[in-house]
Amino acid sequence: MMPTRTERDPLGEKNVPAEAYYGIQTQRAIENFPISGLRASATFVVATILVKRAAAEANVATGQLDREVGEAIMRAADEILDGQLRDQFVVDVYQAGAGTSHNMNANEVLANRAAELLGERRGTYKRVHPNDHVNMGQSTNDVFPTATRLALLLATVAPPPELDVPPDPRTLEGALPVVVAGSGRALFQQPTLAASARRLAQALDEKAGAFAHIMKAGRTHLMDAVPITLGQEFSGFAASVASATDEVERAARPLHELNLGATAVGTGLNADRAYTEGAAANLARLTGLDVVPAANAFRVTQSMGDVAGFSGAVRRLAIEVGKIASDLRLLGMGPRAGLSEILLPAVQPGSSIMPGKVNPSVPEMVNQVVFQVMGCDMTVAISAEHGQLELNVMMPVIAWNALHACTILANAMDALRRRTIEGLVADEARCRELLDRSTAAATALSPYIGYAATAEVAKEAVRTGTAIRDLVLTRGLLSKDEIDRILSVEAMTSPGVVGRTDASKSVDAVARQKS
Repeated sequence: MMPTRTERDPLGEKNVPAEAYYGIQTQRAIENFPISGLRASATFVVATILVKRAAAEANVATGQLDREVGEAIMRAADEILDGQLRDQFVVDVYQAGAGTSHNMNANEVLANRAAELLGERRGTYKRVHPNDHVNMGQSTNDVFPTATRLALLLATVAPPPELDVPPDPRTLEGALPVVVAGSGRALFQQPTLAASARRLAQALDEKAGAFAHIMKAGRTHLMDAVPITLGQEFSGFAASVASATDEVERAARPLHELNLGATAVGTGLNADRAYTEGAAANLARLTGLDVVPAANAFRVTQSMGDVAGFSGAVRRLAIEVGKIASDLRLLGMGPRAGLSEILLPAVQPGSSIMPGKVNPSVPEMVNQVVFQVMGCDMTVAISAEHGQLELNVMMPVIAWNALHACTILANAMDALRRRTIEGLVADEARCRELLDRSTAAATALSPYIGYAATAEVAKEAVRTGTAIRDLVLTRGLLSKDEIDRILSVEAMTSPGVVGRTDASKSVDAVARQKS
C-alpha cells in the first residue's frame, strides 16, 4: 500500500499520501468530487500561484508575515511557476462552490514546500500554515475571482515576451511563450487568443491580396448572385476576424479590475489597504498586465458579469471563425462534383474505405471547436446568472469553461492558419467557368432594361442554357456595344452602375428609345 501520513483539520483526521505536497483538505476534495477527471489548467494554476506569491510579498512588506516564512512561500511559488509540482494540483474542475478546494490545494502545496525549504516535514504546518500564512489576508472569494481574471488575461492579451525563449517542441508549433515581465520567467508556452486571431486575420488578408484578380460568382442563399472577386471574399473573412478580435480585447479590459483584498464579501475584513494595494502592484509587476484594485470590490465579488461579457466576445470570435471554416468547406468541395473554387491542403487521408479521398479535416475540426466554445459560453452565462447575494459560488465552472474556450479556440485558429490558409490555392479557371455559366451578370442589366425584363432573361438562360448576352441581343434589348460595356464582370465588382456614362442610359431612357 502507498505510504501515508495523518493530518488533522476541523472535521477530524485523514490519511494523505506521504509524498504528496497537498494536504488533508485537498484529500477530502479528491474523495468528494470524483466527477470528470478534469483538473485546473496550467494557466489557471499559474494565475493562482501568482496571486499567492503577490500576497505573500505584500504581507511581508506590511509586516504581517514573518520575512523568513514569507520568503519561503515566495520561493515555493517560484518553483511552481518554473514548472515544478504542477502534478500536485489535483482537485476536479467540478467541486464545491466558489473554488475553496482549489484555493486550499494551492495553500497546502505552498505551505508544505515552504516548510521543506525551512527544514520542516510535510504535513506538520507548525512553521508554515496553509491558512494562517499562505492564505493570510485572503479568502477563496477574492483569490478565485482574481485568479480567473488573471488566467483569462494571460491566455488572451498577455504582453509579448521580453526574452527570446525557444519554443518547447512538445507544444503547438509556433506557440508564443508567455513571460512574467518582472523575472523574465517563461510560465507556459501557448498561443494567446488575440495573437492567434491576429495572425489568422493577417493570413486571410494576404490571401485576399493574392486572389484580388480572380473573378467568380458571388452567392447569396447558396444561389448565384452577382460577380465578386475571390480576393474580396477573403477580405471579408479577414475583416470579420479582425473586428471580432477588437471586441475580445475591449471585453478583456474590465478583467484588469481585481478584488484581491476584498476577502469574504467585499469589505476587506482581515486585509488592510496597504496589503490590497501592494498585492495588486506586485501582480502588475509580475505579469506586465495593468491590473488594479477594483473600484468597487463588492461588484467584483458578487458579479461574474465581466467574465460573462468576455466569454460572449470570445463566442462572437468563434462564430466568425466557424463561418469561415464552413465557407472553406463549401468553396473547396469536390474535386469533381462540387464547387472546387479553392484547393485545400491535403493533411491526411480522408477515408478508411475510399482510396484517394481527401477531406477538409482542419476546417471540420475548427467547426467542432466552435461548437464547444458556444457550449462553454452558455455554461458561463447560466452560471454567472446563478450567483446569489454577496458571492457567485459557481465560479469553478465559470473559470474552467471561459479559459477552456480561449485555449481551444486559440489552438484551432493557429492550426487553421498553418495547415489550411497558408497552403490554400485558388483554381482560377474553375472560378471563371462557374461565373460564365451562372446568372450572376444579369443583375447589371436592371438599370437599363428593368427588373422584370432582366428576370425574364435570367429565367430563360437557366431554362435553355443560353448565354445571357445572346438572349439580350436576340430580343433586341441592347446593342452589342452596350452589352459589352454593361456585362463587364470585372466592372461589376466595384461600386456604381456598370456601363453608366450618362443619364440617357437609364431604364426610362431605354424605354423611350424603344418606343
